[in-house]
Amino acid sequence: MLQASPNRQRFFVTFKSVKKIELSATVQLLDPRKGGYHYLFVDKEVVAQFPKQNKTRLQCTINDFTFPCGLNHLGNGHFFVILGKEKMKKSGALLNELVQFTLAVDPNPLGVEEPEVLSLLLDQDPFAKKQYNQLTDGKKRSLIFTLQKTKNLDLQVQKIVSFLEEQAARKR
Repeated sequence: MLQASPNRQRFFVTFKSVKKIELSATVQLLDPRKGGYHYLFVDKEVVAQFPKQNKTRLQCTINDFTFPCGLNHLGNGHFFVILGKEKMKKSGALLNELVQFTLAVDPNPLGVEEPEVLSLLLDQDPFAKKQYNQLTDGKKRSLIFTLQKTKNLDLQVQKIVSFLEEQAARKR
């Protein structure tokens, strides 16, 4: 058993493999000045077990509800997983409730599926592919989230091209 001294929170860790960890933690509320999110505490010793430590993209499972996530710094050396309203509702988790959850390394390093329009454009345009491959995973996710909000295919293509051109201009 590991004990997290900052919160006096106890949780149990079972190491099934380096890529999957089962935890128990109380759903807490982050200070409003830091976002006011519901979250699950994750000890720094647990995070050290992942291949890329806190930069590892994960899948969190609570009560048979799985969602992609990343780890956020709590500010005291420890980390947390954000539980937005939708995730709280779908998982059935409640504030101040002790929940069992699993953190597993996401097989997709981006943590999100690449839209078909992006894949097709990158296959057809060597410049775009080169620019895309130079982006950080976070920038790639930002582009993908922007595309997911855009329904019109022509507009998606325009957004991809302008995003990549913008990123290329910043590197000059």
